[in-house]
Amino acid sequence: MTHVLDPDALPGATPAVHAPLPPYDDVTRSDSAFRAFLHGLPGVDQVGAEARAAQLGTRSIKTTSKAWAIDMAISMVDLTTLEGADTPGKVRSLAAKAKQPDPGDPTTPKVAAVCVYGDLAGVARDALAGTGIHVAAVATAFPSGRASRAVKIADVRDAVENGADEIDMVIDRGAFLTGRYLEVYEEIVAVREACARPGKDPAHLKVILETGELKTLDNVRRASWIAMLAGGDFIKTSTGKVNPAATLPVGLVMLEAVRDFRIATGRQIGFKPAGGIKTTKDAVKHLVMINETVGPDWLDPDWFRFGASSLLNDLLLQRQKLRTGHYSGPDYVTVD
Repeated sequence: MTHVLDPDALPGATPAVHAPLPPYDDVTRSDSAFRAFLHGLPGVDQVGAEARAAQLGTRSIKTTSKAWAIDMAISMVDLTTLEGADTPGKVRSLAAKAKQPDPGDPTTPKVAAVCVYGDLAGVARDALAGTGIHVAAVATAFPSGRASRAVKIADVRDAVENGADEIDMVIDRGAFLTGRYLEVYEEIVAVREACARPGKDPAHLKVILETGELKTLDNVRRASWIAMLAGGDFIKTSTGKVNPAATLPVGLVMLEAVRDFRIATGRQIGFKPAGGIKTTKDAVKHLVMINETVGPDWLDPDWFRFGASSLLNDLLLQRQKLRTGHYSGPDYVTVD
């Protein structure tokens, strides 16, 4: 059982302790072995998961912890624009906001990354040069994933060549839902190989499960394990184009998966909820859930991100309220 921590102590909490899991070797040697492994994972108690997520969602934190949580959340944002009407000018504007989210307060943290389509990754790279802010690009026929593997791999290579140092790929949900688990696994492995950058570390790979299309929490757990075993650096809930997107019960199941995976393999995997996270209250709920499910090791932009476009504005407004004691109007922040 997950150890429950006081959310008022978020910055200094101690990770939960769990018994080691048995090793899992050679599970991808065949379709039948992989299916047996995935269907042998512990089943998810949906009612229990929903109740636990609802309980975590009621937590409140005090002013000092809230200030810390807002700054942490800002530093975890993948500031995103993924529209057909995106232009180089819009990407440059977003990059400027990523570097200095609140021009009136230079103490405001910068965000973790700017996330764009691959053809605009070069614009983001140039605009963010020297800042340490990452350039994330969606790929593999985002958001549907409906293309040949050759097209998907070309999509990834193009984004990496354009300057992306993080790739957000989508899994083939059709293959997953028809039980072709090894096919999903092999495609993620191929995408991981396409993330190679000569003379540099590979681009980090975030694997989008599109949980709103996976139907059950058991499927969310299975897809999470496929992505992690295939070499994904992060598992991500959603594209933001399908509802429901990032719900707390789904996040809880995915966090339990990354926790159990680290126990089993020693490898830590990041988690990124995306889609529908719009308010500071939403962000704080996720930070509390991380702290109480996997512990503070994941309370870091290297291991947790918010995929969001409008969340940053609410975080900035709440931050300004804590700093000045009054709310500003919506014109205090830019409309992206």
